[in-house]
Amino acid sequence: MTSEHLPPGRPHLDGVCRVAGSRGRLASRTGTVAVAVALAASVSLGACTSGAGGQPASGSEGSASPSSSQAGATSPGDANASGVSVTGAPAPLADLVRSVYTGGDLTQTSSPTAARALKPRKAAGGPVDATAKVGSWMGTPVAVVTAGDDVTLAVGPSWKVVGGWWPSLGVAKPSLGGGPRWVLAIGSDARKGQPLERTRADVLQVIGIDGNGGGGVMGMARDLWVPLSTGGKGKINSAMVFGGPRAQVATVKAVTGLPVEGYVVLGFSGFMKIVDEQGGIPIVIPKTVVASHARNMVIKAGPQTLTGAQALAYARERKTLPDGDFGRSRHQGEVILAAAVKAKLAGPIAIPAALTSFSKVGTSNLTAEQILTFTAGLHQLSPLKVGRGVAKGAFGWAEKQSIVVLGDQARSLFAEFRDGNLS
Repeated sequence: MTSEHLPPGRPHLDGVCRVAGSRGRLASRTGTVAVAVALAASVSLGACTSGAGGQPASGSEGSASPSSSQAGATSPGDANASGVSVTGAPAPLADLVRSVYTGGDLTQTSSPTAARALKPRKAAGGPVDATAKVGSWMGTPVAVVTAGDDVTLAVGPSWKVVGGWWPSLGVAKPSLGGGPRWVLAIGSDARKGQPLERTRADVLQVIGIDGNGGGGVMGMARDLWVPLSTGGKGKINSAMVFGGPRAQVATVKAVTGLPVEGYVVLGFSGFMKIVDEQGGIPIVIPKTVVASHARNMVIKAGPQTLTGAQALAYARERKTLPDGDFGRSRHQGEVILAAAVKAKLAGPIAIPAALTSFSKVGTSNLTAEQILTFTAGLHQLSPLKVGRGVAKGAFGWAEKQSIVVLGDQARSLFAEFRDGNLS
């Protein structure tokens, strides 16, 4: 069944996966790899670079180790007497990874949830070859270490394990902060010289994961007329103008009833920069779009790879769409999921580069542990268990402006998303 035959607002990922499939069958890569999403087009896009065979391209930003002042000298991969070789890691991180595989005490060097998950682990039964990629999130060092099907997530500068999955050590389930979890991806309408966090939100997409391989992307029509966390009523996207991203999150939480964990914010130029740096977004465009706001740029129907400018034009166009702002929000969800599928092919090892890239152009209130475990959690998703929807409503008027009135469709969508899954 194609997306055209599914209920409105609930297409699956067939079109996206067919594009990704041209670079290698997605199903063959779901052992140890599996999204970045999805964090938002924002964070997901940074993890999209891949070279031959779907592996991260060499020399990508964020792959280098942090400076010695942050984490110590880079480990040459010497296994020493432990039999555990760690390539690309600062020495303290390499020692931490060896402790994971040799059964060492992690009480003081891991988060409570990771410590509980790793407590019953078995020591590695033979030599371990691990590879680390190190980057940063808003100035905090982050790392992903892979060894076969295992993934270890760590946060510095005093390195500690915050999550991961370790099938080789007999750990039954991934440790990724539990679920369900939600993050709000905000696209700021800021123009040159305007503050990124004090303009209207041009994009509002709630990204959710259920902790069991499912998830969803829910767009919020920006003209929804709702109570604002800063007081009074207004269009939902105006909350950021009055109170910044935290007020925007508080407003979305109150309207949806979803305990959104935090936000990521990206502007137009930052979005285009990330997309272009990562080689574009492979996607199937259902219907040709003429972007009236971008000098009538034409985004043709069919499989293609969007540049930064094309992706932005597709995600922002509404005037030429039959369903206006609802269609725009739908397109935004399509871009996010397409970026997520490409990121999935790159694998979790690409996450540090993604976070480093985003940190240069965006803002967030999520801690390094939160973003690392959430983004890695997106790699555990099954494409067939990820859905998307748009919170809609009837058109109306308030204070001499056109608005969208929150209705039963939106409330039903919010209720459906309470388990973190829209599939």
